[in-house]
Amino acid sequence: MPDYRDYAPWLEARYGQRVYKVPLNIPGGTCPNRDGTVGKGGCIFCESSGSGFQCLPDTMTIREQWAENKAFYERRFRAHKFISYLQTYTNTYMSLERFKEVVLAATEDEDLVGVAISTRPDCVCDEYLEFLAELKESRNLDVDIELGLQTVNYHNLVEINRGHTLAEYIDAVLRIKRYGLSTTAHVILNLPGDTMLDVIETAKIVSTLGVDFVKLHSLYVAGGTELARRYEAGEFTMITLSEYVERVVTFLEYLDPEIVIQRLVGKGPQDNLLFCNWDTSWWKIKDAIDAEFIARNSKQGSKFDYLNGKAIRLKQSRTGTENR
Repeated sequence: MPDYRDYAPWLEARYGQRVYKVPLNIPGGTCPNRDGTVGKGGCIFCESSGSGFQCLPDTMTIREQWAENKAFYERRFRAHKFISYLQTYTNTYMSLERFKEVVLAATEDEDLVGVAISTRPDCVCDEYLEFLAELKESRNLDVDIELGLQTVNYHNLVEINRGHTLAEYIDAVLRIKRYGLSTTAHVILNLPGDTMLDVIETAKIVSTLGVDFVKLHSLYVAGGTELARRYEAGEFTMITLSEYVERVVTFLEYLDPEIVIQRLVGKGPQDNLLFCNWDTSWWKIKDAIDAEFIARNSKQGSKFDYLNGKAIRLKQSRTGTENR
């Protein structure tokens, strides 16, 4: 079997049983690069649902969504433990009072072991983290902040209309860590304009910051987006599936072996897609990634040797060899 730290076994080891994430869709959600605060139109790849195509509609309250989703997971998977997942748009982009109200509504159930909150690096600040740290302590819940990094190529972050660059991501991770919370990095490995060098540097930055989890995504093209316009106009070409597989394996080789991998390939909405995963099922792509790991006789962290003065260690090693 390929040697990387997979999320499902990690969850089972930590909580003693299978745990399922329950997606929730905050009513009225948006992002600061949609409403004009730091930009308009949102990220060029993001469809109107704000990546919430697997969620129930936001016309339902948080409590209604929770009840329906939990019943589904219990019925289909015989699930007993859950993580409440605030998934769509930017879930800290609201007043502190509203944020507290939403999070408390999403964490009422006694079968919860944690809460995951998806947000942006420029929407993380101390007051919100202080509340979450208090929630973690009082309810004995794990709290994870999921941040959309996408790439450390800050030129490309501007190009895809993120509304922030790398500095905000670094600041957000450092703040989250100060409050004793965990964090997940979302990374897209086939962004137009990114090279293998960007893939490697993203793995190195994520590892250096001590990120806890990583979700890898394969970029899809949803109709009606700015990315779709550029795709149809022939302004860029997607990398091949074999190139994506190579990028995933290389990324994991440079990644800290302690970081847990929540996802290796993304999924897109069912409808209105111009491109998604090379018309290949996600599990076949995962099989290809596993096969490449085996072919390389490699593992996660096999190239995680660049911290703590690599050049000094290399010089000492060479000097020691010369003196023998």
